[in-house]
Amino acid sequence: MTVGVLHPGEMGAAVAAALRAGGHDVAWASAGRSAATAARAGEAGLRDIGTPEAMAGACDLVVSVCPPHAAVAVARELRGFGGIYVEANAVSPETARGIGEIVTSGAAAYVDGGIIGPPPREPGTTRLYLSGPAAGEVAAAFAGTPLEALAVSARVGDASAVKMAYAAWTKGTAALVLAARETARAEGVEEALVAEWARSLPDLADAYARAGRSATAKGWRWVAEMEEIAATFAAAGQPDGFHRAAAEIYRRY
Repeated sequence: MTVGVLHPGEMGAAVAAALRAGGHDVAWASAGRSAATAARAGEAGLRDIGTPEAMAGACDLVVSVCPPHAAVAVARELRGFGGIYVEANAVSPETARGIGEIVTSGAAAYVDGGIIGPPPREPGTTRLYLSGPAAGEVAAAFAGTPLEALAVSARVGDASAVKMAYAAWTKGTAALVLAARETARAEGVEEALVAEWARSLPDLADAYARAGRSATAKGWRWVAEMEEIAATFAAAGQPDGFHRAAAEIYRRY
């Protein structure tokens, strides 16, 4: 199978490398991309196909792995594509369904996806949840690779719902611990709070350090993810204010 990956950032390059490990011909499109993206694509051994238009004409399967705020624009780059398009970004079920309408307005099939875990460099660390009529076919393409692909259902939006609910906790609580300590610092009681953490919540100091490192490195892309989670909560009849606040916390980083 010839697979295109749009666009190989840290996660996308690892997904592409996993597909290559599964024996697939994996391509990327260098047009308009940065030197850092080109370096990652080279390290992953990807074939440069030039443009998204060329990818649309040459690939059986295209996987979109990009910051959530760019997911819609990336889907529009593949107009005219006739294979299977996998939307593997951290977006709400509603956004996922909207992207599906863009993709299927041509001849393409559409699969909604959500990645949970770090960049998949070894088996057992990372899952790709998939939903849509062709979810099983896409899951089969990842067989034998470091990325475990799981078909959730034939209903578009379900895979994104899994991702949103999962990240609501992992990244939402990371934002909360950052805000809690910042509040203690502003009130002049940070030392006392950290001492109490050590006594009653000994794992929280490490959680705070991990949250700070992640927010510094990736907070710019988590802003939109928190907004997508907030939209998911609102659509489910749940309060959405917490994750809108989490978006603001990450925006400050």
